Amino acid sequence: MSRRDKTRLEKWFSFSRHKRRQGAGDIADQLATDFSQQKNIPIQGLETSFTHGSANKLDEHLSNLKAEFSGQTELHYTHAKIIVLIRRDFKPELHYPLFEQLWQQEKTFLLKNLNTRWLISATDTFADYATDNATRALALTCSCLINTIKLQETERFIQHAENCRDDEMRIKQLQQERHALFDGTSAFTVGTDDTIRNMRWRIDKLSKISIAGEILQEIFSRLQENETVYRRFRNRHTRDKTGWW
Repeated sequence: MSRRDKTRLEKWFSFSRHKRRQGAGDIADQLATDFSQQKNIPIQGLETSFTHGSANKLDEHLSNLKAEFSGQTELHYTHAKIIVLIRRDFKPELHYPLFEQLWQQEKTFLLKNLNTRWLISATDTFADYATDNATRALALTCSCLINTIKLQETERFIQHAENCRDDEMRIKQLQQERHALFDGTSAFTVGTDDTIRNMRWRIDKLSKISIAGEILQEIFSRLQENETVYRRFRNRHTRDKTGWW
């Protein structure tokens, strides 16, 4: 039997879900919505640390999250708090419109300043709650892209693959003949292939549809600059005409 998400009724009767949103009302009441001002208020006095999992107690989880934004702004933290309230199913009918309002008002700031983790948290929220299918589909595309990269880079880490070196003979082989991978797909032609360039052009066109498309465009751009398979293949590329960055 395939696994599935719980129905809303099953979630309602879940004791753990009720427990994880205890105190949410007080937190929501204190939620600041003067988004523009918060961009200029830095979070200070905390040592930067990142959560690994989430605490069951909502106030504890939010306190832990705040340390992630040390040296950043209150707007970073407000964005995270809204997502957490939605994720813990506390009045999403009120907090998702607030989330959309935040993105509509402060899109430029958020695209530039949120790290990729929180951009993906945003697109997961759009994928779950947006009312138009185009936004939901583009948002899910962001998650698919990053989750695939996370799997690939994690496998690379656990296998010590970062210490491996390119086999130049195999690169030449790929440039001369098709190498089958799986189910009809073939290997990327290192140095010259136009596949990623064409995908980039499609992303650029779709970015005009919605905020989720703009996030996808931003995430794709970051993959070329950070230590990912995209940057490594960019560094191996030799044909200017088929470059994608």
